[in-house]
Amino acid sequence: MTAPDHLDYRHEGSRVHVAERQRGADATAVGQLATQIPGFLVSLAVVAVFTFTTFGPVMGPVLLLAWLASGALVFHRPTELLFARRVLELRAPLAEERARLEPIWREVTARAGIEGDTYELMIENSTDLNASAAAGHIVGVTTYALNRIPSSNLAAVLAHELGHHTGGHAWAGLLGYWYSLPGRIAWAVARGFARAALAVSRMFSVAATGVLYLFLGCVLVAAFMAVPYIAVPLVAAPHLLAYAGRQGELRADQAAAALGFAPQLTEVLHHFQAEEDTAKALAAAQGQWLKQPSGLAKLLSSHPDNYTRMRALEPHLQRTR
Repeated sequence: MTAPDHLDYRHEGSRVHVAERQRGADATAVGQLATQIPGFLVSLAVVAVFTFTTFGPVMGPVLLLAWLASGALVFHRPTELLFARRVLELRAPLAEERARLEPIWREVTARAGIEGDTYELMIENSTDLNASAAAGHIVGVTTYALNRIPSSNLAAVLAHELGHHTGGHAWAGLLGYWYSLPGRIAWAVARGFARAALAVSRMFSVAATGVLYLFLGCVLVAAFMAVPYIAVPLVAAPHLLAYAGRQGELRADQAAAALGFAPQLTEVLHHFQAEEDTAKALAAAQGQWLKQPSGLAKLLSSHPDNYTRMRALEPHLQRTR
């Protein structure tokens, strides 16, 4: 079943004006990278200690420099494709999928003045209405979105993902995550050791457990006092990253709206909200209540709620009337 084709192909068969600026880094991307600096410094220390102690003073610096240079793989297309296939579980479009997807993508990129071939279109086998922008060149779309929603709405979804790419959100997010990963792993290992130590101490006495809690607390306080310019931002980083993520979604919405897709994107958001409302109604009919997200959970959410996004699109809707 193929969804109806309601897209206004303004640039079909006509010359496309290519924008001078094809991609960049907006304030959201810069904010994502800045927020990850403390995590990067911790990761740098972890990698340095590991490489120097494991491989010595000769190979240690070489491996440390290799890790520092590895971020360039975010923009290396073969590596991106491997990441998309193995990690994100995306695949290349089939011939019939490409026949539907590529004309819509050409229209979206033509309106933006972007070279469409800069990006790699991929498919996710999923019954969800969704799409994704990953690394430097990947745009993924679900089979549901490809086959079940009108082409104009699909164009709006793709325009939103293009906005993530042209704003630098996709590569900045992945780059920040990659360079903070060694620190995250070290923290997870440290937490595991702490849990194991506490479990062992409980087998001996309450006093031993109390002493260990006191010791761990002193270590944390010492870390905050010794390097507050790293420790404090590390604690605040999840909230700041979540805020940057919400801003990135709103900026990508605005980018899609600027290309004329505000009405269609609003329809997609209405669809998301209807699904949420249906799930709540079904749960209520079964005598269940879906737990509402707490204030802290909302602060840690990387996506604004649907109503916030629809309100932000209202000025664009008024201009199209």
